[in-house]
Amino acid sequence: MKWSEISIHTTHEATEAVANILHEAGASGVVIEDSNEPDRIHEDRFGEIYELDKADFPADGVIVKAYLPVNSFLNETMKELELSISNLAEFGLAEKQPIISTNEVDDEDWATAWKQFYHPVKISSRFTIVPTWEQYDPVVSDELIIELDPGMAFGTGTHPTTVMCLQALEKYVQEGDTVVDVGTGSGVLSIGAALLGASHVHALDLDDVAVVAAKENIKLNHVEDRIKVTHGNLLDSVNETPDVIVANILAEVILSFSADAFDLLPEDGLFIVSGIIGQKRDLVKEDLITKGFDIVESVLMEDWVAIIARKRGE
Repeated sequence: MKWSEISIHTTHEATEAVANILHEAGASGVVIEDSNEPDRIHEDRFGEIYELDKADFPADGVIVKAYLPVNSFLNETMKELELSISNLAEFGLAEKQPIISTNEVDDEDWATAWKQFYHPVKISSRFTIVPTWEQYDPVVSDELIIELDPGMAFGTGTHPTTVMCLQALEKYVQEGDTVVDVGTGSGVLSIGAALLGASHVHALDLDDVAVVAAKENIKLNHVEDRIKVTHGNLLDSVNETPDVIVANILAEVILSFSADAFDLLPEDGLFIVSGIIGQKRDLVKEDLITKGFDIVESVLMEDWVAIIARKRGE
C-alpha cells in the first residue's frame, strides 16, 4: 500500500493546532521535528543517549509530519487540510503561511519510526509519562505513571502546555475533588487528576476521534471507573459543580467560556488554563479578573503560559 507523507513547516506556536488538524484529517499519529531540539539540555533520567544532528532538524520553526493512505479521497482530504492550515493565521499562530509538502512512501517501517523520539519522561515531582511499548519501573514510591499510546492519541503529553497543566493539577487537586477537563484530547489531564485522587472527572471534547482516543487511554490506565468521557462543546453539557476546571486550549477559546466557568465553579473553585502563547498572557489574565477570578499564579514554559485562577467569593 502507498502512503502520502505530509510535512507542514510552521511556527512553534502552531504545533499543537497543526497536529490536531492532521489527526482530524485521518492521521493516527504525528512526528514533530523541532528546530530547538538539538540545543536543548536533555536530562539522562532513563539512560537514553542523545546525539542529535542539527542537519536532521529544520533551521527554524517546526515540521509536523503525518501519513495518509493514497486513495481516491486523498485529493479532497488535502484540500480540506490546506484550508484548515491557512486559517491558523486568524488565531495569531502563524505569522507567515505554513509550507506544506508531500512525498509518496511505501508501507514499510514509517508507521513505527516516530517511536524512536518518544521515551519515558518525568514531567513533575510525581508524574512520569510512559509510552506503552517502553518498560519502566517507578523510581520513587509515590510516582504516578501515565501510560499513553500516541499512535491513537492527540499528543504525547510532554508539550509544555500539557506539562504545566499536570504540574498545576498535582499542586492543587485534593483527594475527593470533582474535575472537569475541557478539550480532553488524549485524556492525559483527566487521567492525571484521577491518579491524584479526584473522585470524579468529566472529560469533554468536541471531536469524536478525541473522545475515542481518550476512552482508550483512560482504560489503559485503569481509571475508567472515575472518568466520564463525553462529546460536548466546552461546558455546555456539564451539570455538576466541579472543584476544578482545567482547559488546555487556545486563548481565544478560553475567553469564550470563562464566564461559564465562573458560573459553574463554587466559591474558591479553581480554573486552570493553558495553551496560551506568551503574548496573550495579559489578555487572558485581564479577562479572568474581569469575570470574577483572582489570579493564584501564572507559569511560563518555553513561551507558553498556564494560569491558575480562583473564583472570588461574594
